[in-house]
Amino acid sequence: MKRLLQYSIVSLLIWITPVSLSAQALPDTVGMEGDSLYSQLNSQIQDLSSQLQDMNMQNIMLQEELQRTGRKVMMDSITQANRMHLIDSLRSITSGAPLVVDGDTLLRLYARNGGITPEARVKAAEEIIASLGHRLTLQTDTFYVFEGDYSSDIMAAGEVVLSITDIDGLWAGISRTELAADYKDIIQAKVEEIHDEYGLRRKLLGLLLASIIVVAQVLLLKFTNRFFYHWKKQMISRVMRRLNPLVLKDYEFLNIHMQGMIVMTFYKFLRYLVILFQLFISIPLLFSIFPETETMTFTVLGYIWNPFKDILFSIFNYIPKLCQIVVIWFCFHYLLRLIRYFANEIESENLKITGFYPDWAQPSYYILRVLLYSLMIVMIWPLLPSSDSQIFQGVSVFIGIVVSLGSTSIVGNLMAGLVMTYMRPFRIGDYIKVNDTVGEVIEKTVLVTRIRTRKNEVITIQNSSLMGSQTSNFTVAARNYGIIVHTKVTIGYDEPWQKIKDIMESAALATPGIQRKPRPFMMITALDDFYVEYEINAYTNDAVKLPAVYSELHANLLRRFFEEGVEIMSPHIYARRDGIDLQMPESFKK
Repeated sequence: MKRLLQYSIVSLLIWITPVSLSAQALPDTVGMEGDSLYSQLNSQIQDLSSQLQDMNMQNIMLQEELQRTGRKVMMDSITQANRMHLIDSLRSITSGAPLVVDGDTLLRLYARNGGITPEARVKAAEEIIASLGHRLTLQTDTFYVFEGDYSSDIMAAGEVVLSITDIDGLWAGISRTELAADYKDIIQAKVEEIHDEYGLRRKLLGLLLASIIVVAQVLLLKFTNRFFYHWKKQMISRVMRRLNPLVLKDYEFLNIHMQGMIVMTFYKFLRYLVILFQLFISIPLLFSIFPETETMTFTVLGYIWNPFKDILFSIFNYIPKLCQIVVIWFCFHYLLRLIRYFANEIESENLKITGFYPDWAQPSYYILRVLLYSLMIVMIWPLLPSSDSQIFQGVSVFIGIVVSLGSTSIVGNLMAGLVMTYMRPFRIGDYIKVNDTVGEVIEKTVLVTRIRTRKNEVITIQNSSLMGSQTSNFTVAARNYGIIVHTKVTIGYDEPWQKIKDIMESAALATPGIQRKPRPFMMITALDDFYVEYEINAYTNDAVKLPAVYSELHANLLRRFFEEGVEIMSPHIYARRDGIDLQMPESFKK
């Protein structure tokens, strides 16, 4: 503006001076002095014209600069207004990145600082604030705001806590300097609050309280142990005098020594329970002293309480399914009792069913019981806890596979036992022969059968092997038809067969256990080169005494042949005859 004023004054002087000079110079144009003066004036006029041109150029440049400056200011104001409008529209939909320290939200950042996102800015500030607050010592005068060209930095203990930019000020609606000052006060107050909890003073006070709690707990443990030690002596002396053996019919269920062991176990359990209750109180108190371990208080309590709570809630929620299981068990239990009643009636022959033998009653009951229990398990299985979990199902499948692979022979024996039950090849007490084993059946189960031989040897045979073997039932044959006892002798051709027949039949009739009817009979079974083979056959109905019958029959045959002077021959005796005496006792020789 100053240059514009100068330019106006000079222009006015230049416009006035030529007019006055031209009016004064007209009378003097003829003189030489007038020419020189005119020349001087012309040179002055030219100088002033050049100055005027320079000032005109400067004026033009000044006007252009003013225009540019005004346009820039105008554009800056427009840009600022646009930014504020944009920020106002974004503020309603943008939550920003909160700076949260110990559960308190101190501030929110919405803009980037260069390439750093708002989330990264608040995270870095949170770590620095936590580090400052956890220091043992803290000086509050170290907090200040450092003003830079592009940001206002909140400083503490020589490090930058948070940098505030102009964009942050726009988001807050104030200048960055004011915003940085406000944030500095907020951060400083939070750091001082954290330091009050984690500082040296709090640490020393916490150590003192922790020492008191530890000492008190140790003394309490000693007092508890001493109290229970003295109480133990009094309890044992009183209880042992009053205890009596618990007898159930003729069985001594619990003697005094076992009752004393139970009482001692209960005493130990009660002492451990009291100590556990003390620790349940003291340990959480110890953890709650220091802020670093304060959260562990609820963790430790949760370790103890949560399992009990989960179990109690699980039991409470499981009550409806438990009632269903009880109802299912009740129905199947009394259905089995009804079936067992009919099985006992059939076995005792009070109830007779055509085609159904009494000895089928108990095996049929066991089969029905297995089937009903299987059906009951199928109905109860989905009601079991965690039955729908993959782990439960996987374990169930694994157990099923193991049982299937490992019980092949068991299933084979089981099925063979069931088949033989309804085939009825023998019963307990029958005298049978299986392969080379002869004896009495003393036990018959669904898996094995046990036979006692004549030498009192108990032989166990698998039902699957028994199913594939040929079995002879002497008891059934003796009861229904009579067993034929038979044995062979060889006599020379010099003895008449009628005589041999009389001797053998009379020896058979003299044997205990041999039936008179049908009568014994003899058969000639072979005519060899040097002797005749005779076979005596006799009936007996006592299969158990069959070995004794054979023994008596053989003894009677020997006695009768020796009495009649008949020599029992064989090829070996004939080959060695050559003048030797008859092979019989001296008392029977004639």
